[in-house]
Formats: sequence, C-alpha cells, structure tokens
Amino acid sequence: MTKKIINGKLYNTETATFIGGWCNNYPTNDFKYCDESLFRKRTGEYFISGEGGPLSKYSKSYGNNSWGYGYEITPLSEEEAKQWAEDRMSANEYIAIFGEVAE
Repeated sequence: MTKKIINGKLYNTETATFIGGWCNNYPTNDFKYCDESLFRKRTGEYFISGEGGPLSKYSKSYGNNSWGYGYEITPLSEEEAKQWAEDRMSANEYIAIFGEVAE
C-alpha cells in the first residue's frame, strides 16, 4: 500500500519526498521485524510509512487470536517528525532536513 486517505487528505509514498528510513534490523520474515520511512508531502505535511511482522506495532489481527504482517501510514506533526528523526537518524541527517539546532 502506497496510498491512504486520512481525514480527507491523501498520503502517497510515490509522490511525497522520502526523508529518511529506519529498520530494527530483524530479518523480514522475523515476527518482530519493523521498518519505517519518513516522508514529506508537497504541502509540507509529514507522515510515516511503516510495516512489520506479527509482533511489531504494525501487526494486523486476522481474527481468532491470529496476527500477521501489517502496513500503516501515519500522519505526523512537524514536531513529531523532528522527534522521529532525532530518535532514528544521525545528527548530520537531522540537520540536513530540519536545519541547525542550538548547542
């Protein structure tokens, strides 16, 4: 899934600008696998495109206590995007995206 409409707004990974990515380095067939990408829309809005296995935060219920691989697009405020980048990207990558910060 590369597109999702949330609150009447389209989020599309094919037309948005990729900002950065993070993966927990588990193999893709591991139940704990998790991969996230930060994007910025042409309108300046940020969102995360994430996917993961049955034991990740992206897991999907298939009923009868059965869980599987899932995918989700989540809108973020600029502050949430900055926090995501601060937690998952290098200082140089962060500065390249959001500019210099106070020492």
